[in-house]
Amino acid sequence: MATFESGHLHIERHALNKGDYSYNLCIDYQVEQDPKEGKGMQFTIHGSVQGNQLKETFFLPKDQAFDFARHAMNIAQKYGMPKVAVLNGSMHKQYDLMFEDVRQQLDVKSGDPVKPEHLA
Repeated sequence: MATFESGHLHIERHALNKGDYSYNLCIDYQVEQDPKEGKGMQFTIHGSVQGNQLKETFFLPKDQAFDFARHAMNIAQKYGMPKVAVLNGSMHKQYDLMFEDVRQQLDVKSGDPVKPEHLA
């Protein structure tokens, strides 16, 4: 299950059997100004994975903000999310809505430059 509203994505999965996995995660985000990187998005992932509580925050500069899912998955894996976990097909719509919301909030346009130091 997944729900989205501007600034907030909630994703939840319940184990179907003993060998399966569960999570209940929220990703909250807002535009922030970093003194070094400039405008970007502050993300907070909180909730639980396999019963392990988590709450971590990370900042991504404007030109990297769309990589939030990889960062969120790496954090979730530290708390027990299996590496084989994949995005459920039913959640694609909510992720698309979140990508669009991030784009609008940061005023990202096609062709906007990427800082070369972020490509390494």
